Amino acid sequence: MKLWEKDFEINSEIERFTVGRDREMDLYLAPYDVLGSMAHITMLESIGLLGKDELPVLLRELRSIYEQTQRGEFEIEEGIEDVHSQVELMLTRRLGDMGKKIHSGRSRNDQVLVDLKLFTRAKIREVAEAVKDLFDQLIAKSNQYKDVLMPGYTHLQVAMPSSFGLWLGAYAESLADDMLFLQAAWRMTNRNPLGSAAGYGSSFPLNRQMTTDLLGFDSMDYNVVYAQMGRGKMERNVAFAIATIAGTMAKLAMDACLFNSQNFSFVKLPKECTTGSSIMPHKKNPDVFELIRSKSNKLQGLPQQITLMMNNLPVGYFRDLQIIKEVFLPAFDELLDCLKMTAYIINKVEVNEHLLDNPMYDPMFSVEEVNRLAAAGMPFRDAYKKVGLDIEAGRFTPDKHIHHTHEGSIGNLCNDRIEALMQSVFEGFAFERVSEAEKKLLEV
Repeated sequence: MKLWEKDFEINSEIERFTVGRDREMDLYLAPYDVLGSMAHITMLESIGLLGKDELPVLLRELRSIYEQTQRGEFEIEEGIEDVHSQVELMLTRRLGDMGKKIHSGRSRNDQVLVDLKLFTRAKIREVAEAVKDLFDQLIAKSNQYKDVLMPGYTHLQVAMPSSFGLWLGAYAESLADDMLFLQAAWRMTNRNPLGSAAGYGSSFPLNRQMTTDLLGFDSMDYNVVYAQMGRGKMERNVAFAIATIAGTMAKLAMDACLFNSQNFSFVKLPKECTTGSSIMPHKKNPDVFELIRSKSNKLQGLPQQITLMMNNLPVGYFRDLQIIKEVFLPAFDELLDCLKMTAYIINKVEVNEHLLDNPMYDPMFSVEEVNRLAAAGMPFRDAYKKVGLDIEAGRFTPDKHIHHTHEGSIGNLCNDRIEALMQSVFEGFAFERVSEAEKKLLEV
């Protein structure tokens, strides 16, 4: 069944090529297609395009289909082109001609646009919650190990004193900034394209504000041409938010792999989270973090993939946009998997609290000695030279009792302020408003 079907059959190879992986991808969108249809037909009844006796019947059947999607029982049958066709077919089988009325005043173009918006905002919420969980684990570990020193590096050379609290807290604050990107993506996503039809509106007196309210959108994409132009643009913008989170995780994963190696021995990963070797019995490999690193690096390429697919397309709909779904829709599950794995292991990781007993790290206290001498009145350049010569001559004895007090330093992590920043951004999503709208729509 095709919604555009007339009195001729399309070549089977052409059909195979043009449908591609759409049926597979559309399974991601199934529950959101139903929600969009429920809002649309509620609006149709309000403007007289559905009978008052027809709306409750259609809503009841759509709720039944929605429940099928939640149980994992919904499928797009062989020969059915997409999720929109499948839902309409199911309604028509059950209700006859009444089921054919749900498409009045819309096109598959705005139908898939609203499906994508609803899917994406649901996934953004899952990602935001997973980022917040990882953030909480990092802050907890940062506070736990705030007084345990470790070497800081520049150029992969031992540089200055750092701490495990400082290291872990840095990634927490990075996630707080990443959440700002995600919130911007949420705000651009949470606008209603329904009613734009094929990109040029409809001669029916559609009430677009009504569907906006029913679906819990913040506002609508007002200009119907721009609503259609938003296809691909939304995905690209969201992909940038995904990429910035992935960038933080890739860096953390690299640190974890490096610091877990015997040459560093800064941290110890839980043994149940490592893998072994088929030939070397001593091996405990950080495969999870290696995969997180690779998956995160792949996700950082997502905005470029989407950009290249939609590059230089003129105004209006083109089938090129279909392919974006193949890279965009599965990306959320991959990101969520990485976030959850990282949070799980960070919760269990142990740090080497006696790391600095090794004299190889003594030189990292050289700046502390230079600063001590400068504070006592010696010109900074003279102090720098003296300490440098003492190190070269083997006369340098470090004082490992350091005292850093300024904001964001070893002795003053400002984790409470970082937590407040994250909480403020997280609350700014206002997820509850969307939940209430969807819940109301699904109520019997």
